Amino acid sequence: MNQLELLTQRYPILESCVADIQAAFEFLKASYEKQGKLLVCGNGGSAADAEHIVGELMKGFKNPRKLSETAVVALQNVDTEMGEVLAQNLQGALPAIALGGHVALSTAYMNDCAPLLCFAQQVNGFGEVGDVLLGISTSGNSKNVLYAAVTAKAKGLRVIGLTGAKESKLSAMADVCIRVPQTETYMIQELHLPVYHCLCLMLEDYFFTK
Repeated sequence: MNQLELLTQRYPILESCVADIQAAFEFLKASYEKQGKLLVCGNGGSAADAEHIVGELMKGFKNPRKLSETAVVALQNVDTEMGEVLAQNLQGALPAIALGGHVALSTAYMNDCAPLLCFAQQVNGFGEVGDVLLGISTSGNSKNVLYAAVTAKAKGLRVIGLTGAKESKLSAMADVCIRVPQTETYMIQELHLPVYHCLCLMLEDYFFTK
């Protein structure tokens, strides 16, 4: 049974999201295959979700992610003793950055410039053609997430939205938007977690269990 089947078995309410989850996975897979990265942003609980996603992608989630023999040899060639420790403990990673986590940068930009453009400034600095922005917004209308999405599309990034059931500015702008079938904020957030866990598991299966 694949990860999407497991998801809908456990959360039948998410059956309506399967096609969009698959499409989001394809965007992420294509980006990572070309050494791209994921930028993630959201506010409040969605900011916590952004950090959570980064944690699942940047280290082993469900399965071990052993380094390749080439990487192991390269570490040991630099320093035999430390290289061995690193080889035994480092894990394969899928590059991801949560845009809400840079306190000095965020507060400096909010104080000196325009507070609602803080995520957009980081997309402008970090984003490269072929990267992906994941904007998390229960309403789909969070201004700072929308500014980030506009900047991302202008720079050639794919945009994935993760929202509630209602159509929104983010769902209209995103290349794909996963709209979980709830309208109450906390209920939307409760369904966001299994969705992004599924995406992270799908990526781990693809890149690290061949």
